[in-house]
Amino acid sequence: MYLDYVARRFGVMLLVIFLAVTINFILPRLMPGDPIESQLSQLLAQGGGSVGDVEAMVAAYRERFGLDQSFLHQYLSYWGALFRLDLGFSLANYPERVGPAILAGLPWTLGLLGFATLVSFLIGTRLGGLIAWPRASRYWQGVGSVVLLMSSVPYFLIGMILLYVFAVVLRVLPAGGGLPYGINPGLDWATVKGIVLHGTLPALSIILAETGAWAVGMRGMLVSALGDDHIALAEAKGLKDSRIFRRYGMRSAMLPQLTKLALTMGHIVSGAILVEVIFSYPGIGFRLYQAIQSKDYFMIQGIVLVLSISLAVATFILDMIYPLIDPRISSRRNA
Repeated sequence: MYLDYVARRFGVMLLVIFLAVTINFILPRLMPGDPIESQLSQLLAQGGGSVGDVEAMVAAYRERFGLDQSFLHQYLSYWGALFRLDLGFSLANYPERVGPAILAGLPWTLGLLGFATLVSFLIGTRLGGLIAWPRASRYWQGVGSVVLLMSSVPYFLIGMILLYVFAVVLRVLPAGGGLPYGINPGLDWATVKGIVLHGTLPALSIILAETGAWAVGMRGMLVSALGDDHIALAEAKGLKDSRIFRRYGMRSAMLPQLTKLALTMGHIVSGAILVEVIFSYPGIGFRLYQAIQSKDYFMIQGIVLVLSISLAVATFILDMIYPLIDPRISSRRNA
């Protein structure tokens, strides 16, 4: 029964990926003008690069995508390139390839956003439960009020405040970048220390903002769950408040939180763009910002495609976890 459920969800994931790839192929070709010729004109107008380099870029792209071929031939070529994990060249930084550029920024974004998201999820979920629990101490109510207030502040604004206080005024943390200038990355203490110091302010700005959002969501779910029959039955049995809170209240209110976590982790590769821009952090979000500024269509296309596929995979993993947490989901689907 569970295997049938897995097979259906896997088929839905493949369909979503197919549609994402198809839309990602079609949309740039519906845009007016030729992005390659536009980039050629821009580079020549700015005096960037030689005419020979730009002409080589144009020739490589037309050969790479078969732009002189039929639409169907281009579509099949696009799929063939994806199966070879070839996302083509960057228009703005030819002959840099899109795939290696994304892979270079991926560890930075996964490290920063992954850590910040998980920490804010754990703290916010627990805190939201304590705020909603009627028998919690007043201390948590006071803390909760501050956290809920923080949830209304954009994370990039918190980032700017932290940047001014700790990097400009106190000068105890670096203002931007991923590593100290001139350091050669390696498996040594200097590299680890540099990564931690440069990632502290971006991570802290996300954690401070997102913790409140997670707490608000959990508070709402737990308040709704407090009126359920299984909570009343547990209280009638005389179970300890701590057990009712953990095993009955938090668990029943956790599913929406896990849904949001999976979706958040799915689009994490796009990065918190404004945070990465503010701190010049070398992740996917900052690279996407640079690509939009320079009208690097194929870099944008590659990052959006990676984002779409990662979101589809994250949703599939979530669908696999749901029946294990609540078997009623699988049962209802097979009814």
